[in-house]
Amino acid sequence: MISLPGFAARRIAAVAVFILAVSGRPLSAQELYPGLTHEIDSLYHDFAAENQLPGGAVLVMKGDSIAYMKCFGLADMMTGVKITANTLLNLGSISKTFVANGILILQEEGKLSVADPVSKYFPGFKSREIANRVTVMHLLTHTSGLPDNRPVSENREFFITAKDYENWAPVMQAERLVFEPGSGYEYSNPAFNGLALIIEQVSGQKWQDFIAERIFRQAGMVTSTITDGPHPETGVAHAYEMVDGKWTESDYGEFPTFAAAGNGGVWSSVTELAMYEKAIRHNVFLGRELTDESRSVCRPENWAADEEPFIGYSWFIGEDQFLDEKNNFSVRFVYHTGDQGGFRAFFVSIPEKEILYVALFNRPPEDLNKLIIGGISLFEKNNWIE
Repeated sequence: MISLPGFAARRIAAVAVFILAVSGRPLSAQELYPGLTHEIDSLYHDFAAENQLPGGAVLVMKGDSIAYMKCFGLADMMTGVKITANTLLNLGSISKTFVANGILILQEEGKLSVADPVSKYFPGFKSREIANRVTVMHLLTHTSGLPDNRPVSENREFFITAKDYENWAPVMQAERLVFEPGSGYEYSNPAFNGLALIIEQVSGQKWQDFIAERIFRQAGMVTSTITDGPHPETGVAHAYEMVDGKWTESDYGEFPTFAAAGNGGVWSSVTELAMYEKAIRHNVFLGRELTDESRSVCRPENWAADEEPFIGYSWFIGEDQFLDEKNNFSVRFVYHTGDQGGFRAFFVSIPEKEILYVALFNRPPEDLNKLIIGGISLFEKNNWIE
């Protein structure tokens, strides 16, 4: 028996296709999904009501069609420039997925292997024995056991301008591991500084240029950019945090490790992140086999942690768990979040349903996970993930 909500949703979609065929004009998201548009608007009501403050941009894509896109607030409080769907914001750790894909492009070309030990690329490790045991795959999956021994709090001024090598170099001085490589998980920012440097060694060019040529250009992401030292001087949003009751800038120059691009240096818009997801789905810059491998749970043979593995090559995979909670939805998620300075971001893909839910903010939302779960609950309510 067909449920009324599901049947109604399909009838609306059929009518929308008919109107498009007759009129020849593309339908707006509000016309295609009127109920969902109103419900997502309600979810982001606080941002819409505070439009003269820092804000963000939200996009939902179903198939290859934009089902929802709204922008809120100011990209720059000094100039009053508003955030649009094309405003570049810092992605934070979503940047790691670009670095991972860069590594996989080089593997596909036979120029490296994720099974390579890091000693192949960094002979300067203090402990050769440790460097021989840790592989590129361990760096990609946060399972290396290498400690994050950067003295950021003791040398804050240095790390405000320190780039990828300066953030990776302390790790190479490690004399012991936190755990045996592959046996556990500990999130590592400097691991992706190291991976960015591997891209440079193998490709023979700046890793930022490699990603721009091999991913951005192929995907049509013509305005996206990557930090290479200072904060981009023009064309990007600034980020803000509330300090003593006042919105205070919190990005490059105020927040340490911002110049270390491998772990969080990509700047993009919600529009171009939709292009990124399309390029991944259609294997534009990476073949299907490695794309699927990167978006599947990596299960090391010597895994010994209490929880089941939950990460692919940089991507978090929501099967039994999603956002550190039980997955109560009937679908698998491929996702990453971002957090750097005042920037916050999330990128949630449901590959089997061809749904993308992405948002970029230049101030911290009160509860990022609530916005993610709230949006997905609305997809479920509207029979998108039935």
